[in-house]
Amino acid sequence: MIIRPGVSPIWSEPFPDMAAALDAAFERAASGVRIFFRADDVAVPSAGFRRMVEIFRTHEVPLEMAVTPAWLRKDRALGLMRLCPETELFRFHQHGWRHVSHQVSGKKGEFGADRTEADKRKDLVRGAEKLSGVLGSRFERRFTPPWNRFDAVTAALLRELEYLCVSRSEGEERKVPLPQGLPDHFVNVDLHTRNESDSAQSRRALFAELVEALESGHCGVMLHHQRMNGAAFEFLDALLAALVRSGSRAVRFADMD
Repeated sequence: MIIRPGVSPIWSEPFPDMAAALDAAFERAASGVRIFFRADDVAVPSAGFRRMVEIFRTHEVPLEMAVTPAWLRKDRALGLMRLCPETELFRFHQHGWRHVSHQVSGKKGEFGADRTEADKRKDLVRGAEKLSGVLGSRFERRFTPPWNRFDAVTAALLRELEYLCVSRSEGEERKVPLPQGLPDHFVNVDLHTRNESDSAQSRRALFAELVEALESGHCGVMLHHQRMNGAAFEFLDALLAALVRSGSRAVRFADMD
């Protein structure tokens, strides 16, 4: 079943002085900072998805899209590819199997310790086969786990099954190190799955994340278009515009290669 989550309180109203605040954030960026954007829970070519990719197309900024295999049908895949024909901008990779948590306790996870190795292998294989079958050459053998985490057994399976790289949350490498040859292009800025209950507090936290990431030299931004409303789309547009304005000194567009 496709997840239809709510919109965070951070997007209950437009940001004040948004353009100026974003320009100030990019002024603090490390020279040559590597920045990439990853959209999760992709499967349906909805109006929200269309609006998201149009913003990236307008600013000519690459977008990595994590596709949930079990949610995808042939007609949906064709719709996604029609909306994203530019292979240099829009790239599709694997987002688990069907985005269901199997953990009995603790944090949610589709590929956690409360499943057998055989079950995890089965879901990895059939997910990749499904995406390859419906997306063809547009599918790239990269992996983003639902909830941005997996266990050590899954890490070994991903290497064995010849995935090229993964993308998790910052800090997961310390919890579950990856085998040699399997890099992690982690995200450290979360635009939409925010937990703060107060919009002003959430804005401060988001900008603190953004500045810290830009100063670190690696800025991976996670998006969820199902959680976006008008204010969220306006912010994304302003964010990409500020990124482009910052120029080549501050920004190095990157993908999961």
